Amino acid sequence: MFPLRDDIQSRTTPVVNYVMIAACALVFVLQQSDPHGLVEQYGMIPARVSAPDKEIVVAREVLQRTPFGVQRRVVEQPIPPSAFHPYTTILSCVFLHGSLMHLLGNVWFLYIFGDNVEDRFGKTGYLVFYLGSGIAASLTHFAFQPQSPVPTIGASGAVAGVMGAYMYLYPHARVTTLIPILFILQLIVVPAPLFLGIWFVIQLLQGSFSMGGAEAAGVAWWAHAGGFAFGYAIAWWMGRGQFEQRPRVRVIVPPGQNWR
Repeated sequence: MFPLRDDIQSRTTPVVNYVMIAACALVFVLQQSDPHGLVEQYGMIPARVSAPDKEIVVAREVLQRTPFGVQRRVVEQPIPPSAFHPYTTILSCVFLHGSLMHLLGNVWFLYIFGDNVEDRFGKTGYLVFYLGSGIAASLTHFAFQPQSPVPTIGASGAVAGVMGAYMYLYPHARVTTLIPILFILQLIVVPAPLFLGIWFVIQLLQGSFSMGGAEAAGVAWWAHAGGFAFGYAIAWWMGRGQFEQRPRVRVIVPPGQNWR
């Protein structure tokens, strides 16, 4: 299920949403100069967060020249230290991506759902919410894999928070969705809560199936689920406040008249 558009028109220009998209794209361009090094310096490595002062050694496959030619060998090498304190990587990892498709997938979902959430939260509120969703997603992944030496990167958790908030704020929205059925692409319009609910359940199922082998899975499923739950919870909590309240109009009907 791939979303193409929703039917909610944003009332204001989603400046913060565009800035987040541009920031992810800019960082990805910078990554091309040293993709491996920047991921290890700015990506969240749970084992390093657990023990900031401990050296982490991992097995790597490298090319070595031998009397029999160049061969692949597995050697143990230390992970380079983070650029800042390891705790800061809980947030910095949100702006890194592993591939162009990884980046495009995240920013497209953010483009579809982020503008409307920014409408409701306001510029400053949305910025804080987006970054908070990324932190919540990173902490959720860390809770399930605290000793993992594998770097965690991507805006998926923060975008999931946006999706969770959208599900609460726009229960009557509809999403035009592209669904591949065998070799045929079908366009259908589905209620946003159904689309987002199915997406969330998939994250929970995949996270459960990958328990014990999350490092090999290559996807931080629990980060997605944690970000989504955080976004929905924040929207629900704020929904009781002023930004969700609608103005009430008292209509006074003159005596002797009935209004339908």
